[in-house]
Amino acid sequence: MSENTSNAAQKKNNKSTIIIALLSVIVIIQVVKIYLDYQEKSEIQAQLNTTEEELAATMQRMEELKVELAKKIEEVQKLGGDVADLQKAKAEIEEQLRRRTQASGKLIKELKDKVEGYELLLKNKDEEIERLKNVNKALLNENVTLKTQKNQLGDSINRLAQKREELASKVALASRLKAENLRIVALNERGKEREQPFRARQIAQLKIEFNLAENNVAPIEGKKIMIRIVDENGQVLFDVTRGSGTFIYNGREEFYTQAQEILFDNTRQKLTYIYDKGSDYAPGTYTLEIYCDDYLMGSGKFVVK
Repeated sequence: MSENTSNAAQKKNNKSTIIIALLSVIVIIQVVKIYLDYQEKSEIQAQLNTTEEELAATMQRMEELKVELAKKIEEVQKLGGDVADLQKAKAEIEEQLRRRTQASGKLIKELKDKVEGYELLLKNKDEEIERLKNVNKALLNENVTLKTQKNQLGDSINRLAQKREELASKVALASRLKAENLRIVALNERGKEREQPFRARQIAQLKIEFNLAENNVAPIEGKKIMIRIVDENGQVLFDVTRGSGTFIYNGREEFYTQAQEILFDNTRQKLTYIYDKGSDYAPGTYTLEIYCDDYLMGSGKFVVK
C-alpha cells in the first residue's frame, strides 16, 4: 500500500510539471507576440512620421514654386513671351494646395514628380527669358540705331529744306528786275525836251525813260512796273484819272503814280512813261521810285525851281 501511494504521488507530480511547462510556453509566446506587435507599430508610426514629413516638405516646395512661377510670369510678360504653360502650372499647384490630402507613398511620389516637372519648366523658362532679353536688347539697339538714323535723316531734311529756302531766297533776290539808264526830262507844250533843273512853267509833262537790266535768272513773264513821284513832304503824286493806284510794299498799302503792264523778255527793253500832272509843280526836289511787284527796282531825283 505504501508502494501504491508512492506511485500516485509520482504521477501527480509529473502532471503538475507538464502543466507548468505548458503555461510557461504560453506566457513566453504571449510576451513574444506583444513585443513583435510593439515593434510593428513603432515601425508603422516611424513610416507615417516620415511620410508626413515628406508630404509637408513637398507641399512647402510647391508653395515656393507658386511664388517663383508668379515672378516668372511677370518677367516673361514684360519681355513679350508666352506665359500660357506657366499659368497652367501655377493653377495646378494652387489647386493641389487647396486640397486636404492624406499622406501616402503613392501621393508623395506623384507630387514629387510634379515638383520635378515644375522645376524643369522654370529652368526652361530661365533659358527662354535669357533668350528674350537678348532679343529685346538687340531690338533696343536696333531701335536706337533707327532713331539715330531717323534723327540724322530729319536733320538732313531740315538742312536741305533750309538750304532750299536759302536758295529760293537767293533766286528770288537774283530774279528781281533792275532799272538802268534812268532819264528824267521835262516836255513843254510843243513836246520839246528840257533837262533839269526844271522851271515849273516849262513842265507840261514829265518823261521818264529807263531800261530793264539783263537778268538771266528772272523768268520770261508778265510784269507790272510802277513809278512813284514823291515830293519833299513825302506826298505821292496820285490821281486815279491819270492812271494812279495802290500796291503792297513791306506789308503796307502804298500809292503809285503810274504803271505799265509788260512782258519781260530779258532783251534790255526800254520803258517810257509820260506823266501829265495837270497842274504846276511846287518848287523843290522830287524823288522818282520804280517798283515791280513788292520791291524797289531803282530811283532818281529831279529838281523844280
